[in-house]
Amino acid sequence: MRICVFGAASPKIDKEYIELVEYMGEELARRGHCLVFGGGGNGLMGAAARGFTMGGGHILGIIPSFFENEEIEAVYPHCDEIIETVTMRERKQLMEDNSDAFIIVPGGIGTFEEFFEVMTLRQLCRHNKPIALYNIKGYYNELEAMMKAGVEKGFIRSACDDLYKTTDNFEELVEFIETPQPENQLVKDLKDG
Repeated sequence: MRICVFGAASPKIDKEYIELVEYMGEELARRGHCLVFGGGGNGLMGAAARGFTMGGGHILGIIPSFFENEEIEAVYPHCDEIIETVTMRERKQLMEDNSDAFIIVPGGIGTFEEFFEVMTLRQLCRHNKPIALYNIKGYYNELEAMMKAGVEKGFIRSACDDLYKTTDNFEELVEFIETPQPENQLVKDLKDG
């Protein structure tokens, strides 16, 4: 399975996040999975890639050329394949198209945006791929509270709760990602409009 990992690019984060994401990558690779990611060598993106390298997994990095040209972020040097894009939008599209599942580890604005994009596409029945938030150290607790508030206030259908999983347990995460998802519902069952 080709697993897309979205997560922090910053190297200025707690070491425990880095260690857990490296472990995740190594174990997923040992289970025969491949990594699709944003191509960067820092932060949790770099940690996932290092883990996949340690586990002997195939790695596809997709990175906009301006990241390297403007020295925004270094490319992870051990990718099996690198695709350079012109825009961020093109990058995300290729990451989505080349993936069978999504794991979102802690991250910043870009990570939130990537999560909500794949969630929106799932809500609109454009894909049926598993989406999991790896809630390391409770990082996504507030996001979960926000989603719950959206349901309680009528902005999000409760059926959307079933479109993704939030867990801090690695074994639960893997089980969810590796389990085939139920067939897509109808858009009208997931969204008002």
